[in-house]
Amino acid sequence: MPHDDKVCNRSGNRPLEDVLKASLSRRNVLKRSAVLSAAGFVGTFMGESLLSKGVAAVSSAGRTSGTLLAQSTGLLNFSAVKIADAVGDPAVPTISSDYQYDVVIPWGQSIQPGGPSYTGAPSTRPSSAQQANQIGIGHDGMWFFAKDGTSNTEGMLCINHEFGRNSHVLGKDAPESLEDVRLSQHAHGVSVVALKKADGKWNRVASDNSRRIHVNTPVTYSGPAAGHPLLQNSANNQFRGTVNNCANGYTPWGTYLTCEENFNGYFGSTEGEVFNTSLTPEQERYGFDFDGFGYGWENFDERFNLSNPDYANEQHRFGWIVEIDPEDGSQTPVKRTALGRFKHEGIAVTVGSGGRAVGYMGDDQRFDYCYKFVSQTSWRSMRARGLSPLDYGKLYVAKFNEDGTGKWMELTIRNPELRAQFKDQGEVMVFARVAADILGATPMDRPEWTTIGPNGHIFWAMTNNSRRETPGPGSPQAPNPDGHILEMVDSNNHTGTDFTWTIPFIASETHGEGDETTFSDPDGLWADPDGRLFIETDGGQQKDLNNQMLVADPKTGEIRRMFTGVAGDEITGVAVTPDRKTMFINTQHPGNGDPTLTNFPAPTDGVTIPRDCTIVITKKDGGIVGS
Repeated sequence: MPHDDKVCNRSGNRPLEDVLKASLSRRNVLKRSAVLSAAGFVGTFMGESLLSKGVAAVSSAGRTSGTLLAQSTGLLNFSAVKIADAVGDPAVPTISSDYQYDVVIPWGQSIQPGGPSYTGAPSTRPSSAQQANQIGIGHDGMWFFAKDGTSNTEGMLCINHEFGRNSHVLGKDAPESLEDVRLSQHAHGVSVVALKKADGKWNRVASDNSRRIHVNTPVTYSGPAAGHPLLQNSANNQFRGTVNNCANGYTPWGTYLTCEENFNGYFGSTEGEVFNTSLTPEQERYGFDFDGFGYGWENFDERFNLSNPDYANEQHRFGWIVEIDPEDGSQTPVKRTALGRFKHEGIAVTVGSGGRAVGYMGDDQRFDYCYKFVSQTSWRSMRARGLSPLDYGKLYVAKFNEDGTGKWMELTIRNPELRAQFKDQGEVMVFARVAADILGATPMDRPEWTTIGPNGHIFWAMTNNSRRETPGPGSPQAPNPDGHILEMVDSNNHTGTDFTWTIPFIASETHGEGDETTFSDPDGLWADPDGRLFIETDGGQQKDLNNQMLVADPKTGEIRRMFTGVAGDEITGVAVTPDRKTMFINTQHPGNGDPTLTNFPAPTDGVTIPRDCTIVITKKDGGIVGS
């Protein structure tokens, strides 16, 4: 999606590029064990390769022009989509010859079979009431919850709806009524939809658990900030809504986690530019502005009018991770405030030492931070006592060191530095960005999705940072318009406060002449149980490519292109059935809503509005997707 272009971090904390620069001078970046591990970080700094001659000599057959020594280990056995094949027709996707795809649940399709659906006609938009019961727009992060935890043909798909511009949703640049605002609001949020495979096709099926969760859905809060004055309005309005639901996560106990990212963009001020003269430091740190992203909700819905004192704290009600039970259509979504308030791109949850739930999270803005949450005790024991593992625990922010190590720093009111600034732990969570600034966290290059490999290594997508002026730790280039992937090894089975880091993939190193692995702007990430890393992109690709999904072997650096989207889209979201023989991904804002570029998923007619949709990928031989 179009990301917030502001730089909100004015902390002056030492950026990762400075750390990296010092690290390179000490030749301490390569921290993996064994020879192949030593090849784990191959980048460029000021035009000079970081791959040592000793490592390069490991395999004369290895590709040293890319980010790693690219050697085939048999993990990737499909035919890659060649660039020449991918750039022919921008109106339809291109997929590997070993794979096939189908389309399900496009924007506007009814949640329940048989309901009214929007099919992309430019002259007939859904009403707000209809959209509240239809698949939203801006398909993004998602997960498939198999029936009984084992079915490969039936389950609940939870899917985020990140954003939809007025021109796309409304057919005009600005709302003209509260009804227009409600239509826009109801296109955002989350869909929980029952799917079943029959006769080789996936389709919606009726379910009491299928539902839409949107900007006006009742929600509740838990954790340190629940009941806090900073979440209360003098209007005493009901807690409602989730918005800009970007990436996601899922828990060991079977719930879905949706993440609120660029929530600031939905707020504005009816006072215009005058409002900006009275912005608080906290509002500036979170990127609030008089006109937001131009949605215009503030003109008809006072909740989003920053100038209305009756709703002064509505802004603090967004920017959280929201837990949803896909198997209970009556459940009220819960915003888990112990996970902090910032621009959550996603959360990767694993089970660490002592059975504790651990979640890794990125704050998706230039020069913002990497976070980790560790539950208080075993998630099983906490649930057995009626406690949420996401309500009690410790929230940390990362500081990267120049020697390839790092430290997790706890955001706690017990810290004298934070106690001098904040009244209580709830306030620390509401202003987690500010707390992280105070502790000296390392500014990164837009940390987005995280994923955890079968070896326990954590991978972070650093999408890009065109504002970076000097390279440094965790950020090997300046500027960094194409992004990179960072790999982390955490201590004490994810529950410690120390980590090591390397950089296995730098996007710009794939842009050489004849390099078929070309990609830019890594965004979505998923590591499968065999060690494959699925990479999805969001941004301008080199060599006339559309956004794409690639599969990589982090141990060897081998990369193969599996799928490319249509003109103007983003490839995002990834979910699989338990046998991993079916994969769900999303195309977001195909053609940027322009029917002259593409009408996907409708047949090409130059008129039908292109619609975000979910794409079902299977291997023709029935094998595991990615193999």
